[in-house]
Amino acid sequence: MRLLSACLLTVATLLGNTGLIAQDPTPDQRKYLLDRVDDVAIVQLYVDGFEQLSLREKTLIYHLSQAAIAGRDIYIDQRYRYSLRIRDVLEGVLTHPQGIDETTLAAIRKYMKLFWVNNGPHSALTAQKNLLECTAEAFDEAVKQAVKNGAQLPASGEELFTLMVELQPVLFDPTFETHVTQKSPPEGVDILTASANNLYHNVTAADLDGFQERYPLNSQLIKTDSGKLRENVYRSGLDSLVPAGMYAQPIANIVAHLEAAIPFATPEMARALGALIHYYRTGEAVDFYGYNIAWVADKDSPVDTINGFIEVYMDARGIKGSWEAAVYFNDPIKMDMIRKFADNAQWFEDRMPYAESFRKDNVKGISAKAIQVVMETGDSGPVTPIGINLPNDATIRQRYGSKSVSLSNVMEAYDKASTPSARAEFCYDDAEFARADQWKSTALALEVNMHEVIGHASGQVNEGIDPAVSIKEYYSALEEGRADLVALYFIGNPKLIELGLVENETDLKEMQLAAYEAYTRNAMTQLRRIKSGTTIEEDHMRNRQMIVGWLAANTDAIRVDVRDGKTYFRVADVAAWHRGVGQLLAEVQRIKSEGDRASAERLMKDYAININVALRDEVLRRYADLDQPAYTGFVQPELTPVKDDQGNITDVQISYPQDLETQMLKWSGAMAH
Repeated sequence: MRLLSACLLTVATLLGNTGLIAQDPTPDQRKYLLDRVDDVAIVQLYVDGFEQLSLREKTLIYHLSQAAIAGRDIYIDQRYRYSLRIRDVLEGVLTHPQGIDETTLAAIRKYMKLFWVNNGPHSALTAQKNLLECTAEAFDEAVKQAVKNGAQLPASGEELFTLMVELQPVLFDPTFETHVTQKSPPEGVDILTASANNLYHNVTAADLDGFQERYPLNSQLIKTDSGKLRENVYRSGLDSLVPAGMYAQPIANIVAHLEAAIPFATPEMARALGALIHYYRTGEAVDFYGYNIAWVADKDSPVDTINGFIEVYMDARGIKGSWEAAVYFNDPIKMDMIRKFADNAQWFEDRMPYAESFRKDNVKGISAKAIQVVMETGDSGPVTPIGINLPNDATIRQRYGSKSVSLSNVMEAYDKASTPSARAEFCYDDAEFARADQWKSTALALEVNMHEVIGHASGQVNEGIDPAVSIKEYYSALEEGRADLVALYFIGNPKLIELGLVENETDLKEMQLAAYEAYTRNAMTQLRRIKSGTTIEEDHMRNRQMIVGWLAANTDAIRVDVRDGKTYFRVADVAAWHRGVGQLLAEVQRIKSEGDRASAERLMKDYAININVALRDEVLRRYADLDQPAYTGFVQPELTPVKDDQGNITDVQISYPQDLETQMLKWSGAMAH
C-alpha cells in the first residue's frame, strides 16, 4: 500500500493544502515547477547522490529504469481501452503540426499534457474524464493534416475514419464513460460496468459470484459471447510449456532489461529479480508469491526496484493489480528517522489501541528506508507516491515482514515548490497558520514514516481471513485509513522525544495540534478536487473523509465555525481528537482482522463517500481566487549510458529534461530517441 503524493492529498493534508508556484532559483539553480495545466502542476524530479554511486550501481539502476519504461504501455491500456490509440493519434498530430490551426493544436497539446500526467483520459485524482477543448470538426481536420504531413497513425483509410468516429464520444462527450473507477455508482448501476477501466470486458460483479480467479492480480477478465468468463493473463510465456499472454512482447522487453540488471545486483537482489522474471514468464500467482518472499528477504541491497502488477486501487472490486515500476537507491542522510520506527515497531505494536488478539506478538521482517527515487512509471508516475509499504499480501506480511520506503527527493520537490497561500485561506486565525507553517516539514516526515512502517505493517488478521477479498471495494480505503489512524494516534506520543525525533514536550504538543488541525482542514479543502458529482471515488480521499467525518459525528474533537461567510473546520479538543482516533482505529482494525464487510460498508457510506455539495461549492469559490493547482505530475530524470568501443557501459550520466512533452514523445517512440 502507498501513501500518495500531494496530487492525491497526502502532502496537501500534512502541509495544510500547499499549492505550487514558480520560485526564485535555489542555491543550486534547480528549476522545479516547469508548467501548469489547469489544476495540474508539472514538476521536475531531481536525484541527489547519483553521481557518487559506483559504476556497478549506476549500471544496475540504468537497466532497471529501462525495464520501468518498457512496461508503461501496459498500465496505459489497463486504465482505458482507447488510451493507446488516443495517444498515438494525438502524438501524431503534435509531431506533424505543419498547417494545423494553432488554436486546435494548443487544445490538443493541453489535452495531451493531462493525458500524459494521468496515463490516460481520466484524472488520477478524481477518476473523472478530461475533455478535448476544441470541436470534433477541428480535430478531424487536424488529424487529416497530420496524415498529409506524414504522421503514422494507428489506422489509415476507412479504418482511421472508423476510429475517429469511435473516439468522438471519448474526447468530447462528458456523459460517456465518465469515470475510470466508480465504486459508488448511481443506484442500480454495477460497479464494474460503471467503471471505464480496461480490467474487465462485459463483466458485472454478479457474474463473478462463485468464480475462482486463477490470476487475480495480473489478468483481464472478459465474458465471452457464450457467457463464459475467461482470464486473459499478462505474461511473456515460457518456451513451449506456458503460452504467451497479453502484452507478451512488452513483458519480454521488461524481462530482458531485468536479466541485464542481474549481473550488477547483490546476490539477494539477483535472487529476487530471477523470481520476478520467472513470474513474468508464467503469470502464476504462486510465482508472484515466491517473488514477494524473495523481495522482502532482501533487506540490505542499496539499490532496489518495484516492478509488477501491485496496487488494486483502480479496480472497483479491489482485486486486479495495476502495473507499475519504481527504481531507487538508499538515501543515508534521511535514513535515521524511518529506521528508528522500524527498530521500535514492536514497542508501538504493543501499545496499539485495538484488541490484543489483533496485535502481532513478534513483529518481524520490517525494513524501512529513506530513498532517492530515479524512475517511476505506470501506476507510480508521473503521479507519484511519497511513501510505500509492500507487499500487500497479508500472509506474507505476517510470516515474512514488509519493506517501507519514504521518497525523500519527491517530498523535497514539493517543499521546494510550495506556497503558504492556501493554508492562510483555510486556517481560522494567525496562531493556527503559524503552527502549520512551523511544523509542516516535521509533521510530514513523521506521519509518512509512521503511516508506512508502523501503520501498514501493524496488526494481524484472523486465521483464514483475506480482508481484501472479504471487504472488497471498501478495503483499500479502509486500509489507508487504518495506516493514517496509527500515525495520528502516535503523533503526540512521548516516545518520539525518547527517539530523538522531537526535542521536548512543548514542541510535541504543538506539533500534535498542528497535525490534527491540518488533517481536519483537509476534510473540507479536499472537496475542491471534485468539481462535479456528489461522491468521492478515490480511496485516499475517502479514508480522510471517513476519519474526520467520524470524529465530528462521534466526539467533541471538531467544531465547524462560519465567519464572514466562510466555513472553517477547527480542532476543538486535542485530547478528544486523540481518544477518538484510538476508538476508530480499534474498530477499523477489528473490521480488517475479521473481514467484516458490512461494518466497512457502513463506515464508508456514513462518513466517506457522499459530499456536502454546498460546502464543496464554497471551497471551489475560495480556491478560484487562489489559483492553486490541485495535484502534480513529475518529469522523470533521464539516464544516458556512456559506452566504450566494445559496447561496455563505462558510466551512466543523469540529466533532467524539464519538458514533459519531450520525455513522453521520446518514450512512446513518437520522436527519435
